[in-house]
Amino acid sequence: MLWVKAFHIVFVASWFAGLFYLPRIFVNLAMVAPGSAAERDRLLLMAKKLLRFTTLLAVPALALGVWLWMGYGIGWGPGNGWMHAKLAVVVLVIGYHHACSVVLRKLVNGTSRRSHVWFRWFNEAPVLLLLAAVVLVVVKPF
Repeated sequence: MLWVKAFHIVFVASWFAGLFYLPRIFVNLAMVAPGSAAERDRLLLMAKKLLRFTTLLAVPALALGVWLWMGYGIGWGPGNGWMHAKLAVVVLVIGYHHACSVVLRKLVNGTSRRSHVWFRWFNEAPVLLLLAAVVLVVVKPF
C-alpha cells in the first residue's frame, strides 16, 4: 500500500501543478491586446494542452485515492470525520477542474468577459483546496 500512497501523492501533486498554472494562462489571455492573434492562439494552444495533460493526471490520482480509501477502510467508523471533509474537498477540486474546462471553452469561443483580476482571484482557489486537503489528512482535526 505504500507504493499506492506514493504514486497517489505524485499524481495529486502533478494534477495540482496543472491547476495552479492553467488559470495563470487565463490571466495572460485576458490581458492579450486586441489584434494580437498570434499571442492569443499560442496561449490558447498552451491552455488546451495543459488542460488535457492535467485531466490525464487527475484520473490516476483519483483512482489511487479510491484504492487507498477502500484498501485502508478509512472513513468508516467514529473519528473519521476528517475523511468525509477531505472527500468534500476532492469533489470541490473536481468541480474546479471542470470550471477550468468551461472557462477555457469560453475563452476559445471569445465569449468570456472576465477580467485578468477575476482570473487572478480564480487562480487562488486550488491553493486553498490543497491546503484544506493536506491539513485534513495530516492533522485529522475531527
